[in-house]
Amino acid sequence: MTPAARLSGAIDLLCAIQNAPRRPADATANAFFRERRYIGGGDRRAISAIVWDVLRSWRRLHWHFSDLTGAISPRLLSAASLLLGGENMDNVRALFGTDRYAPSPLTSREDIALKKLEGRSLSSPKQPRAVRLEYPDWIEPILLETFGDRLEAEMLALLEAPTLDLRVNLLKGTREAAIKALRNESLKAEPTALSPWGMRLDGRQPVTAAQAFRDGLVEIQDEGSQLVVLAADAKSEHRVLDYCAGAGGKTLALAMTMDNRGHIVACDVHEKRLEGAVKRLRRAGVHNVERHLLVSGDKWAKRRAGSFDRVLVDAPCSGTGTWRRNPDARLRLTQTDIEELLVKQAEILDRAASLVKPGGRMIYATCSLLAQENAVQIAAFLKRRTDYRLLTGEEMPETLPEKLRQRGSFALTPQQDGTDGFFACVMERVVEKKDDAT
Repeated sequence: MTPAARLSGAIDLLCAIQNAPRRPADATANAFFRERRYIGGGDRRAISAIVWDVLRSWRRLHWHFSDLTGAISPRLLSAASLLLGGENMDNVRALFGTDRYAPSPLTSREDIALKKLEGRSLSSPKQPRAVRLEYPDWIEPILLETFGDRLEAEMLALLEAPTLDLRVNLLKGTREAAIKALRNESLKAEPTALSPWGMRLDGRQPVTAAQAFRDGLVEIQDEGSQLVVLAADAKSEHRVLDYCAGAGGKTLALAMTMDNRGHIVACDVHEKRLEGAVKRLRRAGVHNVERHLLVSGDKWAKRRAGSFDRVLVDAPCSGTGTWRRNPDARLRLTQTDIEELLVKQAEILDRAASLVKPGGRMIYATCSLLAQENAVQIAAFLKRRTDYRLLTGEEMPETLPEKLRQRGSFALTPQQDGTDGFFACVMERVVEKKDDAT
Protein backbone atom coordinates (compact mmCIF):
# COMPACT_ATOMS: atom_id res chain seq x y z
CA MET A 1 0.00 0.00 0.00
CA THR A 2 1.13 3.56 -0.65
CA PRO A 3 1.50 5.99 2.27
CA ALA A 4 -1.71 7.68 1.11
CA ALA A 5 -3.60 4.38 1.09
CA ARG A 6 -2.31 3.58 4.57
CA LEU A 7 -3.52 6.96 5.79
CA SER A 8 -6.92 6.28 4.20
CA GLY A 9 -7.07 2.94 6.04
CA ALA A 10 -6.16 4.65 9.32
CA ILE A 11 -8.94 7.21 8.84
CA ASP A 12 -11.44 4.43 8.15
CA LEU A 13 -10.35 2.58 11.29
CA LEU A 14 -10.59 5.74 13.39
CA CYS A 15 -14.14 6.23 12.09
CA ALA A 16 -14.99 2.66 13.11
CA ILE A 17 -13.55 3.25 16.60
CA GLN A 18 -15.43 6.54 16.92
CA ASN A 19 -18.70 4.83 15.92
CA ALA A 20 -18.28 2.21 18.69
CA PRO A 21 -17.31 4.41 21.69
CA ARG A 22 -17.89 1.74 24.36
CA ARG A 23 -15.99 -0.99 22.52
CA PRO A 24 -12.22 -1.34 23.11
CA ALA A 25 -10.26 0.00 20.14
CA ASP A 26 -8.21 -3.18 19.79
CA ALA A 27 -11.41 -5.24 19.41
CA THR A 28 -12.65 -2.84 16.73
CA ALA A 29 -9.26 -2.99 14.99
CA ASN A 30 -9.23 -6.79 15.03
CA ALA A 31 -12.67 -6.89 13.40
CA PHE A 32 -11.65 -4.17 10.92
CA PHE A 33 -8.61 -6.12 9.69
CA ARG A 34 -10.44 -9.45 9.77
CA GLU A 35 -12.91 -8.00 7.25
CA ARG A 36 -10.01 -6.74 5.09
CA ARG A 37 -7.72 -9.73 4.82
CA TYR A 38 -6.18 -8.23 1.69
CA ILE A 39 -4.26 -5.80 3.94
CA GLY A 40 -0.84 -7.35 4.60
CA GLY A 41 0.96 -7.53 7.93
CA GLY A 42 3.28 -4.59 7.28
CA ASP A 43 0.40 -2.39 6.17
CA ARG A 44 -1.67 -3.41 9.21
CA ARG A 45 1.14 -2.36 11.52
CA ALA A 46 1.58 0.96 9.68
CA ILE A 47 -2.15 1.72 9.81
CA SER A 48 -2.32 0.75 13.49
CA ALA A 49 0.67 2.98 14.28
CA ILE A 50 -1.13 6.02 12.83
CA VAL A 51 -4.34 5.21 14.69
CA TRP A 52 -2.68 4.55 18.04
CA ASP A 53 -0.65 7.77 17.73
CA VAL A 54 -3.94 9.65 17.34
CA LEU A 55 -5.57 7.86 20.28
CA ARG A 56 -2.50 8.47 22.45
CA SER A 57 -2.67 12.20 21.59
CA TRP A 58 -6.45 12.63 21.61
CA ARG A 59 -6.84 15.49 24.11
CA ARG A 60 -3.82 17.40 22.85
CA LEU A 61 -4.97 17.14 19.23
CA HIS A 62 -8.42 18.44 20.14
CA TRP A 63 -6.85 21.27 22.15
CA HIS A 64 -5.11 22.49 19.00
CA PHE A 65 -8.51 22.67 17.29
CA SER A 66 -10.26 24.35 20.23
CA ASP A 67 -11.09 27.47 18.18
CA LEU A 68 -12.45 25.47 15.24
CA THR A 69 -16.23 25.39 14.82
CA GLY A 70 -17.87 22.17 13.76
CA ALA A 71 -16.88 18.54 14.09
CA ILE A 72 -13.25 17.46 14.41
CA SER A 73 -13.12 14.49 12.10
CA PRO A 74 -10.74 11.51 12.01
CA ARG A 75 -9.33 13.05 8.81
CA LEU A 76 -8.35 16.20 10.67
CA LEU A 77 -6.98 14.29 13.65
CA SER A 78 -4.85 12.00 11.45
CA ALA A 79 -3.44 14.89 9.44
CA ALA A 80 -2.82 16.96 12.57
CA SER A 81 -0.98 14.04 14.20
CA LEU A 82 1.41 13.94 11.24
CA LEU A 83 1.90 17.72 11.22
CA LEU A 84 2.48 18.01 14.97
CA GLY A 85 4.80 15.03 14.72
CA GLY A 86 7.13 17.01 12.46
CA GLU A 87 5.77 16.53 8.93
CA ASN A 88 5.39 19.65 6.74
CA MET A 89 2.10 20.87 5.31
CA ASP A 90 2.97 20.23 1.66
CA ASN A 91 3.71 16.57 2.36
CA VAL A 92 0.56 16.12 4.40
CA ARG A 93 -1.56 17.83 1.74
CA ALA A 94 -0.05 15.55 -0.89
CA LEU A 95 -1.37 12.46 0.92
CA PHE A 96 -4.97 13.52 0.24
CA GLY A 97 -6.45 12.90 -3.22
CA THR A 98 -3.20 11.94 -4.94
CA ASP A 99 -4.08 8.39 -6.01
CA ARG A 100 -6.95 5.94 -6.32
CA TYR A 101 -6.79 4.70 -2.73
CA ALA A 102 -5.93 8.02 -1.07
CA PRO A 103 -8.34 9.98 1.11
CA SER A 104 -10.29 12.63 -0.80
CA PRO A 105 -8.56 16.04 -1.15
CA LEU A 106 -8.55 18.36 1.85
CA THR A 107 -11.42 20.81 1.95
CA SER A 108 -10.65 24.50 2.29
CA ARG A 109 -11.82 24.36 5.93
CA GLU A 110 -9.48 21.45 6.66
CA ASP A 111 -6.58 23.05 4.82
CA ILE A 112 -6.90 26.35 6.70
CA ALA A 113 -7.25 24.59 10.08
CA LEU A 114 -4.21 22.38 9.44
CA LYS A 115 -2.04 25.17 8.04
CA LYS A 116 -2.28 26.91 11.42
CA LEU A 117 -0.63 23.91 13.07
CA GLU A 118 2.50 23.87 10.92
CA GLY A 119 5.58 24.36 13.07
CA ARG A 120 3.76 23.75 16.35
CA SER A 121 4.50 20.97 18.83
CA LEU A 122 1.93 18.46 19.99
CA SER A 123 2.47 19.35 23.67
CA SER A 124 2.38 22.95 24.85
CA PRO A 125 2.98 24.63 28.24
CA LYS A 126 -0.34 26.40 27.64
CA GLN A 127 -2.26 23.14 27.79
CA PRO A 128 -3.93 22.27 31.11
CA ARG A 129 -2.05 19.47 32.86
CA ALA A 130 -4.83 16.93 32.30
CA VAL A 131 -4.80 17.71 28.57
CA ARG A 132 -1.02 17.65 28.25
CA LEU A 133 -0.78 14.35 30.12
CA GLU A 134 -3.88 12.83 28.46
CA TYR A 135 -6.12 11.87 31.35
CA PRO A 136 -9.71 12.87 32.25
CA ASP A 137 -10.06 16.01 34.37
CA TRP A 138 -12.09 14.23 37.05
CA ILE A 139 -9.40 11.63 37.79
CA GLU A 140 -6.64 14.11 38.69
CA PRO A 141 -7.33 14.14 42.48
CA ILE A 142 -7.26 10.32 42.52
CA LEU A 143 -3.97 10.25 40.60
CA LEU A 144 -2.48 12.85 42.93
CA GLU A 145 -3.52 10.73 45.92
CA THR A 146 -1.66 7.79 44.39
CA PHE A 147 1.45 9.49 42.98
CA GLY A 148 1.85 12.91 44.58
CA ASP A 149 4.98 14.61 43.19
CA ARG A 150 5.55 11.68 40.78
CA LEU A 151 2.31 12.33 38.89
CA GLU A 152 3.84 14.03 35.86
CA ALA A 153 6.66 11.52 35.41
CA GLU A 154 4.27 8.58 35.73
CA MET A 155 1.75 10.02 33.26
CA LEU A 156 4.46 10.90 30.73
CA ALA A 157 5.62 7.27 30.82
CA LEU A 158 2.06 6.21 30.01
CA LEU A 159 2.21 8.29 26.81
CA GLU A 160 5.08 6.24 25.43
CA ALA A 161 4.51 3.36 23.03
CA PRO A 162 4.60 0.04 24.93
CA THR A 163 7.11 -2.72 24.44
CA LEU A 164 6.01 -6.22 23.50
CA ASP A 165 6.69 -8.71 26.28
CA LEU A 166 6.72 -12.48 25.94
CA ARG A 167 6.94 -15.32 28.45
CA VAL A 168 8.80 -18.53 27.77
CA ASN A 169 6.81 -21.71 28.34
CA LEU A 170 9.19 -23.78 30.47
CA LEU A 171 7.10 -26.86 29.71
CA LYS A 172 8.59 -26.69 26.21
CA GLY A 173 12.02 -25.10 26.60
CA THR A 174 14.26 -22.51 28.24
CA ARG A 175 14.29 -18.75 27.88
CA GLU A 176 17.64 -18.99 26.09
CA ALA A 177 16.18 -21.46 23.58
CA ALA A 178 13.16 -19.22 23.04
CA ILE A 179 15.33 -16.14 22.41
CA LYS A 180 17.40 -18.11 19.89
CA ALA A 181 14.29 -19.41 18.13
CA LEU A 182 12.85 -15.89 17.86
CA ARG A 183 16.11 -14.44 16.54
CA ASN A 184 16.16 -17.16 13.87
CA GLU A 185 12.96 -15.51 12.61
CA SER A 186 14.44 -11.98 12.81
CA LEU A 187 12.67 -11.17 16.08
CA LYS A 188 15.32 -9.74 18.37
CA ALA A 189 14.21 -10.44 21.93
CA GLU A 190 16.12 -9.52 25.07
CA PRO A 191 15.68 -10.97 28.59
CA THR A 192 13.47 -8.87 30.84
CA ALA A 193 15.01 -7.27 33.92
CA LEU A 194 12.59 -8.55 36.56
CA SER A 195 10.87 -11.72 35.38
CA PRO A 196 13.08 -14.80 34.96
CA TRP A 197 10.71 -15.99 32.21
CA GLY A 198 10.33 -12.77 30.26
CA MET A 199 11.58 -11.52 26.88
CA ARG A 200 11.08 -8.09 25.39
CA LEU A 201 10.82 -6.79 21.84
CA ASP A 202 10.48 -3.19 20.67
CA GLY A 203 7.14 -2.09 19.29
CA ARG A 204 4.65 -4.11 17.30
CA GLN A 205 6.16 -7.32 15.94
CA PRO A 206 4.52 -10.24 14.05
CA VAL A 207 5.07 -12.64 16.95
CA THR A 208 1.93 -14.71 16.39
CA ALA A 209 3.26 -15.75 12.99
CA ALA A 210 6.52 -17.02 14.49
CA GLN A 211 7.09 -20.75 14.81
CA ALA A 212 8.07 -20.33 18.48
CA PHE A 213 4.61 -18.92 19.17
CA ARG A 214 2.73 -21.48 17.06
CA ASP A 215 4.60 -24.29 18.83
CA GLY A 216 3.70 -22.91 22.27
CA LEU A 217 7.28 -22.11 23.27
CA VAL A 218 6.38 -18.45 23.93
CA GLU A 219 3.25 -16.59 25.03
CA ILE A 220 2.46 -12.88 24.86
CA GLN A 221 2.33 -11.62 28.46
CA ASP A 222 3.47 -8.35 30.02
CA GLU A 223 6.36 -8.68 32.45
CA GLY A 224 4.22 -7.25 35.24
CA SER A 225 1.62 -9.96 34.74
CA GLN A 226 4.38 -12.58 34.94
CA LEU A 227 5.48 -11.15 38.30
CA VAL A 228 1.93 -11.51 39.65
CA VAL A 229 2.16 -15.25 38.88
CA LEU A 230 5.55 -15.42 40.58
CA ALA A 231 3.96 -13.89 43.67
CA ALA A 232 1.36 -16.69 43.71
CA ASP A 233 4.15 -19.25 44.28
CA ALA A 234 1.98 -22.15 43.05
CA LYS A 235 3.54 -25.58 43.55
CA SER A 236 3.04 -28.87 41.72
CA GLU A 237 1.11 -30.38 44.63
CA HIS A 238 -1.31 -27.45 44.97
CA ARG A 239 -4.97 -27.02 44.11
CA VAL A 240 -5.16 -23.59 42.50
CA LEU A 241 -8.10 -21.41 41.53
CA ASP A 242 -7.74 -18.67 38.92
CA TYR A 243 -10.94 -16.88 39.90
CA CYS A 244 -11.14 -14.27 37.12
CA ALA A 245 -9.26 -16.23 34.47
CA GLY A 246 -10.49 -14.55 31.30
CA ALA A 247 -8.74 -16.08 28.30
CA GLY A 248 -6.22 -17.81 30.54
CA GLY A 249 -2.98 -15.80 30.34
CA LYS A 250 -2.13 -16.22 34.02
CA THR A 251 -3.63 -19.73 34.04
CA LEU A 252 -1.02 -20.81 31.49
CA ALA A 253 1.80 -19.35 33.59
CA LEU A 254 0.46 -21.00 36.74
CA ALA A 255 0.39 -24.38 34.98
CA MET A 256 4.01 -23.85 33.98
CA THR A 257 5.12 -23.08 37.55
CA MET A 258 3.30 -26.23 38.68
CA ASP A 259 5.10 -28.30 36.04
CA ASN A 260 1.72 -29.33 34.57
CA ARG A 261 0.86 -31.16 37.81
CA GLY A 262 -1.54 -30.50 40.65
CA HIS A 263 -4.91 -29.08 39.64
CA ILE A 264 -6.00 -25.66 38.38
CA VAL A 265 -9.57 -24.44 38.00
CA ALA A 266 -9.98 -21.45 35.67
CA CYS A 267 -13.22 -19.56 36.38
CA ASP A 268 -14.87 -16.63 34.72
CA VAL A 269 -18.33 -15.15 34.23
CA HIS A 270 -17.81 -14.78 30.46
CA GLU A 271 -18.19 -18.01 28.49
CA LYS A 272 -16.48 -16.68 25.36
CA ARG A 273 -13.36 -15.77 27.34
CA LEU A 274 -13.13 -19.26 28.80
CA GLU A 275 -13.68 -20.80 25.36
CA GLY A 276 -10.83 -18.64 24.08
CA ALA A 277 -8.51 -20.31 26.59
CA VAL A 278 -8.94 -23.77 25.05
CA LYS A 279 -6.74 -23.11 22.03
CA ARG A 280 -4.08 -21.46 24.18
CA LEU A 281 -4.00 -24.34 26.66
CA ARG A 282 -3.67 -26.87 23.86
CA ARG A 283 -0.88 -24.94 22.14
CA ALA A 284 1.04 -24.63 25.42
CA GLY A 285 0.72 -28.34 26.14
CA VAL A 286 -1.14 -27.70 29.40
CA HIS A 287 -3.40 -30.46 30.72
CA ASN A 288 -3.88 -29.80 34.45
CA VAL A 289 -6.57 -27.13 33.96
CA GLU A 290 -10.33 -27.46 34.42
CA ARG A 291 -12.57 -24.61 33.23
CA HIS A 292 -15.71 -23.51 35.06
CA LEU A 293 -18.26 -20.87 34.08
CA LEU A 294 -19.54 -18.87 37.05
CA VAL A 295 -23.28 -18.28 36.82
CA SER A 296 -25.85 -16.78 39.16
CA GLY A 297 -27.15 -19.30 41.69
CA ASP A 298 -24.25 -21.67 41.05
CA LYS A 299 -23.52 -23.89 44.08
CA TRP A 300 -20.07 -24.83 42.77
CA ALA A 301 -18.26 -22.38 45.07
CA LYS A 302 -20.24 -23.43 48.15
CA ARG A 303 -19.29 -27.07 47.64
CA ARG A 304 -15.59 -26.15 47.30
CA ALA A 305 -15.31 -23.75 50.22
CA GLY A 306 -11.91 -23.89 51.94
CA SER A 307 -10.40 -26.33 49.42
CA PHE A 308 -7.77 -24.36 47.48
CA ASP A 309 -4.11 -23.80 48.38
CA ARG A 310 -3.94 -20.73 46.14
CA VAL A 311 -6.68 -18.45 44.86
CA LEU A 312 -5.64 -15.81 42.34
CA VAL A 313 -8.07 -12.90 42.04
CA ASP A 314 -7.13 -10.91 38.94
CA ALA A 315 -9.94 -8.47 39.63
CA PRO A 316 -11.84 -6.40 37.07
CA CYS A 317 -10.48 -2.88 37.35
CA SER A 318 -10.09 0.51 35.69
CA GLY A 319 -7.20 -0.72 33.54
CA THR A 320 -5.32 2.54 34.13
CA GLY A 321 -2.06 0.57 34.24
CA THR A 322 -2.55 -0.46 30.60
CA TRP A 323 -3.09 3.03 29.18
CA ARG A 324 0.15 2.76 27.17
CA ARG A 325 -1.29 -0.03 25.03
CA ASN A 326 -4.98 0.88 25.43
CA PRO A 327 -5.00 4.69 25.15
CA ASP A 328 -8.67 4.71 24.12
CA ALA A 329 -9.55 3.41 27.61
CA ARG A 330 -8.75 6.89 28.97
CA LEU A 331 -11.61 8.26 26.90
CA ARG A 332 -14.16 5.67 28.06
CA LEU A 333 -13.40 5.60 31.80
CA THR A 334 -15.90 7.49 33.99
CA GLN A 335 -16.16 8.26 37.68
CA THR A 336 -19.21 6.01 37.83
CA ASP A 337 -17.11 3.16 36.43
CA ILE A 338 -14.66 3.51 39.32
CA GLU A 339 -17.44 3.58 41.91
CA GLU A 340 -19.03 0.44 40.46
CA LEU A 341 -15.69 -1.35 40.17
CA LEU A 342 -14.84 -0.73 43.84
CA VAL A 343 -18.07 -2.43 44.89
CA LYS A 344 -17.52 -5.33 42.49
CA GLN A 345 -13.91 -5.85 43.64
CA ALA A 346 -15.00 -6.02 47.29
CA GLU A 347 -17.70 -8.55 46.45
CA ILE A 348 -15.28 -10.72 44.47
CA LEU A 349 -12.71 -10.62 47.26
CA ASP A 350 -15.29 -11.74 49.81
CA ARG A 351 -16.51 -14.62 47.62
CA ALA A 352 -13.00 -15.77 46.71
CA ALA A 353 -11.86 -15.62 50.34
CA SER A 354 -14.22 -18.45 51.29
CA LEU A 355 -12.53 -20.77 48.77
CA VAL A 356 -9.05 -20.60 50.34
CA LYS A 357 -8.14 -23.38 52.78
CA PRO A 358 -6.76 -22.39 56.20
CA GLY A 359 -3.05 -21.79 55.71
CA GLY A 360 -3.61 -21.18 52.00
CA ARG A 361 -3.04 -17.91 50.19
CA MET A 362 -5.14 -15.46 48.21
CA ILE A 363 -3.38 -13.26 45.67
CA TYR A 364 -5.23 -10.08 44.72
CA ALA A 365 -4.08 -8.32 41.56
CA THR A 366 -5.18 -5.49 39.30
CA CYS A 367 -3.78 -3.68 36.30
CA SER A 368 -4.77 -0.40 37.94
CA LEU A 369 -2.59 2.44 39.15
CA LEU A 370 -5.20 3.78 41.56
CA ALA A 371 -4.75 3.37 45.32
CA GLN A 372 -8.54 3.08 45.75
CA GLU A 373 -8.55 -0.18 43.79
CA ASN A 374 -5.36 -1.49 45.34
CA ALA A 375 -4.00 -0.78 48.83
CA VAL A 376 -7.20 0.90 50.04
CA GLN A 377 -9.33 -1.98 48.78
CA ILE A 378 -7.12 -4.51 50.56
CA ALA A 379 -7.09 -2.52 53.82
CA ALA A 380 -10.90 -2.58 53.82
CA PHE A 381 -10.93 -6.32 53.11
CA LEU A 382 -8.55 -7.08 55.99
CA LYS A 383 -10.83 -5.15 58.35
CA ARG A 384 -13.79 -7.26 57.23
CA ARG A 385 -11.96 -10.57 57.33
CA THR A 386 -9.92 -10.97 60.48
CA ASP A 387 -9.08 -14.54 59.41
CA TYR A 388 -6.75 -13.09 56.78
CA ARG A 389 -3.39 -11.39 57.13
CA LEU A 390 -1.00 -9.76 54.69
CA LEU A 391 2.28 -11.62 54.24
CA THR A 392 5.45 -9.95 55.49
CA GLY A 393 8.26 -9.19 53.10
CA GLU A 394 10.29 -12.10 54.46
CA GLU A 395 7.45 -14.50 53.59
CA MET A 396 7.16 -13.42 49.95
CA PRO A 397 8.47 -15.94 47.38
CA GLU A 398 12.25 -15.85 46.98
CA THR A 399 11.80 -16.12 43.20
CA LEU A 400 10.51 -12.53 43.18
CA PRO A 401 13.09 -9.77 42.60
CA GLU A 402 14.39 -8.44 45.92
CA LYS A 403 12.89 -5.00 45.43
CA LEU A 404 9.41 -6.58 45.29
CA ARG A 405 9.96 -8.57 48.50
CA GLN A 406 10.08 -5.62 50.87
CA ARG A 407 6.47 -6.19 51.99
CA GLY A 408 3.50 -8.40 51.24
CA SER A 409 2.38 -6.30 48.28
CA PHE A 410 3.98 -4.45 45.39
CA ALA A 411 3.00 -1.91 42.76
CA LEU A 412 4.59 -1.70 39.31
CA THR A 413 4.49 1.26 36.92
CA PRO A 414 5.87 1.95 33.44
CA GLN A 415 7.95 4.85 34.76
CA GLN A 416 9.60 2.95 37.62
CA ASP A 417 9.67 -0.62 36.31
CA GLY A 418 9.20 -0.54 32.55
CA THR A 419 6.12 -2.78 32.84
CA ASP A 420 2.42 -2.08 32.59
CA GLY A 421 0.93 -0.79 35.81
CA PHE A 422 0.16 -3.66 38.18
CA PHE A 423 -0.66 -4.15 41.84
CA ALA A 424 -0.38 -7.47 43.66
CA CYS A 425 -0.65 -8.50 47.28
CA VAL A 426 -0.48 -11.89 48.96
CA MET A 427 -2.67 -12.75 51.95
CA GLU A 428 -2.79 -15.89 54.04
CA ARG A 429 -5.91 -17.38 55.56
CA VAL A 430 -5.02 -17.82 59.19
CA VAL A 431 -5.32 -21.26 60.76
CA GLU A 432 -7.53 -20.91 63.82
CA LYS A 433 -5.84 -22.09 67.02
CA LYS A 434 -7.91 -24.46 69.11
CA ASP A 435 -7.86 -23.97 72.85
CA ASP A 436 -6.28 -26.85 74.79
CA ALA A 437 -8.82 -29.00 76.58
CA THR A 438 -8.90 -28.35 80.29
